[in-house]
Amino acid sequence: MKTNTPTRRSIVMSAIGTIPLLAAPAIVRAQTAPTVMKIGTPTLNDTQHEWMKIFARLVEASSGGRIKPEIYPASQLGSIPRMIEGTQFGSVQCFVGPPEFLSGVDSRFEILGAPGLFADIDHADRTLRDPEFNKAFLALGGDKGLKGVGLFISGPAIFNTRGRIDKLADFSGQKSRVLASPIQTEQLKRLKATAVPMPLGEVLPALQQGTIDGVMSTLQVLAALRFYDAAKFLVETNQAMVTVVSVVSKGWFDKLPADLQTAVTEAGQMASTEVHGWTKDFIVRQRAAWTANGGTITDISAAEHAELMKLLRPIGAETSARKPAEKALFELLQKTAQAKA
Repeated sequence: MKTNTPTRRSIVMSAIGTIPLLAAPAIVRAQTAPTVMKIGTPTLNDTQHEWMKIFARLVEASSGGRIKPEIYPASQLGSIPRMIEGTQFGSVQCFVGPPEFLSGVDSRFEILGAPGLFADIDHADRTLRDPEFNKAFLALGGDKGLKGVGLFISGPAIFNTRGRIDKLADFSGQKSRVLASPIQTEQLKRLKATAVPMPLGEVLPALQQGTIDGVMSTLQVLAALRFYDAAKFLVETNQAMVTVVSVVSKGWFDKLPADLQTAVTEAGQMASTEVHGWTKDFIVRQRAAWTANGGTITDISAAEHAELMKLLRPIGAETSARKPAEKALFELLQKTAQAKA
């Protein structure tokens, strides 16, 4: 019986013929691999974390899966300065946190923390979502590798302390952690207390060890991180709002196709709107969680609060007046807040 033996030429031609079939899937995979978007924040299980979840869902859906968001809460991507630097240089694609942390990039980031601007959380939300102010604020950092995509409210500023605070005089001599911005540090100075800027991860141990006496923050962050185990007293001073800005790496963003740029910016705005209702409900839940775990929540008298605002309200205008660009943006903020009252 005769057996057909393949010739050298037929073997070579057969091998060549299979090359496109073998190579094609690899080429397709390279073309359709999603763009990874790492999103980092210092906190956990709070408004910042929730915004990240909403934003990731919206980006993935609107991009048709071409962007793959990855969420890293609780400083998994490093300390706050490292996350900001990473976002500027592109190793991190998005940072979510209070704008005061970015005041070293541009001093104008600090203005939202000025005392006496907002009547309540809804008034603050209306102000931040005003198109003119929102556009101007999110443009900050554009020359330093950042592009703003989200701006929203975390909650009213309060003090968490190791000892009970009933009146303004009780702040005298206290050492309290604040964000590293002149507008926040000046508030402690006028209360005859000492401002101690430090990373969030160091605050709870500092309270436990008595290195500091308190911290200015928001109820939801403090309750989520179980600060009641170290300092059970909260005093609701409500002199200012703690806000959050979300910035993406401009270098990374600029390389995206136009439709994906739109997907990212629109998702940032939509997430900032959607998270507001969640935040209001969350604050209510966290108040209950704080007291259920042995914490106390008090406030100062109406007369003491009036005196507090008399001391602190001028800080925003006085601090921003030192730089013309900061003064102009603060005046726009004041004008917008008045219009949205």
